[in-house]
Amino acid sequence: MCGIVGITAGRDVSRDLIAGLKALEYRGYDSAGLAIIAEHGMDRRRAKGKVRDLQERLEQQPLAGPIGIAHTRWATHGVPSEVNAHPHVSGDGLSVVHNGIIENHDELRAELKTVGFEFHSQTDTEVIAHLIEHYLNAGDDLLKAVQRATQRLHGAYAIVAMSKREPERLVGARRGSPLVLGLSDDENYLASDIHALLPLTRRFVYLAEGDVVTIQSDGVQVFDADGVAVERPVKESSFSLDAVERGEYRHYMLKEIHEQPQSVADTLEGRIANGKVMPGIFGSGADELLAKVRQVQIIACGTSFHAGLVARYWIEALAGIPCHAEIASEFRYRQPVVADDTLFVTISQSGETADTLAALRMAKERSYLARLAVCNVPESSLVRESDMVLMTRAGPEIGVASTKAFSTQLTALALLAVQLAKTRGLSEERHARCVADLESLPGLIREALELNDAIKQMAESFVDKQHALFLGRGTHFPIALEGALKLKEISYIHAEGYPAGELKHGPLALVDETMPVVAVAPNDALLDKLKSNMEEVRARGGQLFLFVDRSIRHGMGEGHVLELPPCGEIAAPVVFNVPLQLLAYHVAVLRGTDVDQPRNLAKSVTVE
Repeated sequence: MCGIVGITAGRDVSRDLIAGLKALEYRGYDSAGLAIIAEHGMDRRRAKGKVRDLQERLEQQPLAGPIGIAHTRWATHGVPSEVNAHPHVSGDGLSVVHNGIIENHDELRAELKTVGFEFHSQTDTEVIAHLIEHYLNAGDDLLKAVQRATQRLHGAYAIVAMSKREPERLVGARRGSPLVLGLSDDENYLASDIHALLPLTRRFVYLAEGDVVTIQSDGVQVFDADGVAVERPVKESSFSLDAVERGEYRHYMLKEIHEQPQSVADTLEGRIANGKVMPGIFGSGADELLAKVRQVQIIACGTSFHAGLVARYWIEALAGIPCHAEIASEFRYRQPVVADDTLFVTISQSGETADTLAALRMAKERSYLARLAVCNVPESSLVRESDMVLMTRAGPEIGVASTKAFSTQLTALALLAVQLAKTRGLSEERHARCVADLESLPGLIREALELNDAIKQMAESFVDKQHALFLGRGTHFPIALEGALKLKEISYIHAEGYPAGELKHGPLALVDETMPVVAVAPNDALLDKLKSNMEEVRARGGQLFLFVDRSIRHGMGEGHVLELPPCGEIAAPVVFNVPLQLLAYHVAVLRGTDVDQPRNLAKSVTVE
């Protein structure tokens, strides 16, 4: 959600600012802009729409200079428009870009108006620009002005500011939103995501909560929340530039769907061997701690929440301990009762999801046994602030609609469920069966991907539809939720996921010949129950689209049926999810929507 790029160098930075914004397009945005300081002073260009619209504006009105900031905005305060686009300016050449939400912006706006500042946008960010300028006018240098301004801000922010009064440096600050420092020999960078900087450097400093940083082309300095100069560790990124290119695929989402066999294999590598989950995969001392767990609380948002719902079934069935999964934005605003020896588990692809981070910080103030993060980004806030970590290994995921991140989250959570069960006396036979399930996953996913052409044909039946219903039971109820989410995210068809047993309690009223009903039918203990639910749909003339275990195909009756390979209890939810991803993808392509950047959505939701 929103993107920031800042560069100080001894050369023109305009092209690299644009390239950085393009690398961040996957985050979701509705306008873009940049500001540059050159010999004549500071100037900016902004455009509603895509980065290419900003690029066209620059071709008509070029900007060049050795220092600049750039931004892609996802509207929160104020409609998408050029006047609300970042960077925002104040006074004599002060320019600011900002991710996040300032909760006390109305109060600060009123205060700044009384001292003569005029506002030209509807944004909370313009308040930051005027506040920094106010302190500059009082005699502070840019670093001090930013430090004083951030002390007044309530909410979440990542900020980069520059002023023509100090034309050789940028000052950045973060609290609640990510900001990373990139290092090079004779130029330095700031960005909200390392993907913006990978063509320029592989050396990064992940700023801590409350940090303020000042950068020039020949050096950097970091200060903590108390204003004390500090050294932060420098990390070498192993991300490949090839990982963020589409290659032969039409869309990132399709590429990432097809990367799932490898990303799942990577997530399992070194964690299972000889029919067992390896000890120590959760960190030093974690196995002893897991043995003490008597309850699990899972917190996540969106797709990650659906992964948590599947894990709830696994943990209770295998380990025999209570497990609760809850949406972070709800959990953080209630007063949870914490049972003794409860493990607090957070799940996030980015590790910067605002509500999930807030829930983790709230959990630190309560008597949880420990806090475990399941995450895809090693240096994210979620990882740094948790007691234990199990990294997924999905690699960069660019498409807004999560695919391979979900599969790797399920894989990691299955490892957690098996390990918890192992500490509670899971039989060697069942343990080995679960591990065999996990080992089979990459091959089973490849087999599911071979259904691509058949699913593409099936998708034609959805193109003119406005509603769809997804059904599943047990661990496949969350898969139905996820299938519905994918369809609505990228095709804009209203879709609902429902537990199949609840058909008679409302959704059956919607079923007729115009309503596609998608059902997920593995060969499990709930199969006969699901068959009865399918008959209820057929009796109302509903259009059934069935994804079934091929071993039970002949008992599933009429409808549009696609057969998947037989799967064990752990593998099935991961494998049956894959064709639902492909269905959503192909429906979206046929409807002509923006698959990788669906309207109104962002990849990393770093605000409430």
